[in-house]
Amino acid sequence: MSSAHVAAVCRAAYLQLRKIRLVVRALSIDAARTLVQAFTSCCMNYCNSLLCGVTDNLLQRLQSVQNAAARLVTGVRRRDHITPVLRQLHWLPVRQRVNFKLAVLVYQALRNTTARYLVEDCQLVSNTGRRRLWSADVDTYIMPLTRTRVLMTGVSRLLAPVAGGCEQFTS
Repeated sequence: MSSAHVAAVCRAAYLQLRKIRLVVRALSIDAARTLVQAFTSCCMNYCNSLLCGVTDNLLQRLQSVQNAAARLVTGVRRRDHITPVLRQLHWLPVRQRVNFKLAVLVYQALRNTTARYLVEDCQLVSNTGRRRLWSADVDTYIMPLTRTRVLMTGVSRLLAPVAGGCEQFTS
């Protein structure tokens, strides 16, 4: 599912960039930035929390879309370094966008400000057992393991940890 999703996102974003390229020279930098953010960033942000744990190759494909958008806005050549341009535009790289989205979802789940199914699946380690744990002083959050593929690609995958393949977050 991830590769099909990434391919669809890249296709849609590149289509929008080709359309914007026709009018970008007539716009100011701020207007071009707003236009690119309105069309391509929305495509890239859609369901990007599902991209947690995907291969670097898939994330690199999305990163190339973001780099092309940044080059279109600023007029930077393809051979120039893109990191300073992304910083100038205040755009996070794709991997950091995914991590940020996951952090926001976990924060909202722990504060009961998001969908109920996310709130129920994200809980403190200290609240899961009968005894007080040594790790109760550290805010560690877990996701219950699921055995079905449908649930794993759904809610549990949504709040899956970013690094190491372990099943917990530490704040």
